[in-house]
Amino acid sequence: MSDFFKKLFSPITATLDFIQKYFKSLLFLLLVLILIASTKEQTLQKPNLMQIELSGAILDAKEVLNKIEEAQKPNIKGVLFVVNSPGGAVAPSVEISLAIKKLKEKKPVVAYAAGTMASGSYYASIWCDKIIANPGSIIGSIGVIFESANVKKLIDKIGIEPQIVKAGKYKEAGTPFREWKDFEKEEIKKVIYDTYDMFVQDVANARKLDIKNKDKFAEAHIFTARQAKKVGLIDQVGTLFDAKREVEKLSGVNIPYWKKEDRFEKLLEKISDETSAKIVSLLLGYQLF
Repeated sequence: MSDFFKKLFSPITATLDFIQKYFKSLLFLLLVLILIASTKEQTLQKPNLMQIELSGAILDAKEVLNKIEEAQKPNIKGVLFVVNSPGGAVAPSVEISLAIKKLKEKKPVVAYAAGTMASGSYYASIWCDKIIANPGSIIGSIGVIFESANVKKLIDKIGIEPQIVKAGKYKEAGTPFREWKDFEKEEIKKVIYDTYDMFVQDVANARKLDIKNKDKFAEAHIFTARQAKKVGLIDQVGTLFDAKREVEKLSGVNIPYWKKEDRFEKLLEKISDETSAKIVSLLLGYQLF
């Protein structure tokens, strides 16, 4: 009876033995086939459009700048800049803005506000050929802020006494260990107001707005998509579909083929964005934008 079952299941056991014996070789062959198929697909369908995402707090521009650099390739005819960010630090926001401006000189770039396009992330988007916003998005907050907690009462309570050696009258401006002196506040204001003036001027130039009307579109006002359109901060209220179609139209491609993102890489980016956002929410200090 046992011989009968052995013969009956011999094809299955033989197959399992073969797989077990040559598993590594089969896995290697599978990876080679996937690589060849992927290469073949890229050769046959080279992307001509690209989507770049800016999400989470803007603390470092490197990742977005690398993608903008990639978008400079001749095969990419148009770019969709998808934004969902509350803003962040000044320098990286301006860096992205200027890189987008440079990219726009060679090919059309459309910005899409997927949720929040405020402060630094709005600054990053101003030079795009067109800004389209989701109906439920928040736009604007054109302003600059410097904030720090005064923890003097806390450190007095727990018995900590800061020791400071400094050179330069304003070197301690912004310290959290005591109340700021009037001359320190004035020094910080100089930086804040100059940065704000630069922000407003660039928005006015990029969006062709009259800077005399800055009280209407700047002053850290926040707008719904419809309100933002009325004051000239965006061009259209629409969806991601509308934004993609606009890129395809402006780029003039006959058959649009969007560059596909690596899913694993995108997951890592999401984790990184969420982590950085949590860190920013816990830290006090120079938040700007």
